[in-house]
Amino acid sequence: MIHSIIKPLSLFLIFSFLLLDFTAITAKAGIIGTEAVINTLQGEESLARITAFIDRQEVREAFLKNGIDPAQAKIRAASLTDQEISEICKTLDQLPAGGDGIGTVIGAAVLIFLVLLLTDILGLTNIFPFVVHKK
Repeated sequence: MIHSIIKPLSLFLIFSFLLLDFTAITAKAGIIGTEAVINTLQGEESLARITAFIDRQEVREAFLKNGIDPAQAKIRAASLTDQEISEICKTLDQLPAGGDGIGTVIGAAVLIFLVLLLTDILGLTNIFPFVVHKK
């Protein structure tokens, strides 16, 4: 009975050994650059900053006012890439510390008015009735 099992078993084992990959897998160690470590730390720090921003009461109220769940916003913030996180932090750095942006809106309106007035004076447009055009 053993002789009848030996031949199929030996063929199976030979076939199995032929399929095995005997190449050694080597571990590769390398030096991590300082920039990579700093970028990783800055990414974690920036994500913590965004999370703290989401935790602020007025931001949570604004989310709820617009129909966004603050917990869902935190989850989505955690899934952002490092580049997206750095862009958001740059935007947060450029925002004014207080106020509601009325000064920016007024400044933009004055700039648009001056541009339209200048084009009207130069005769390129005819928007304002108080500007006299010479013919």
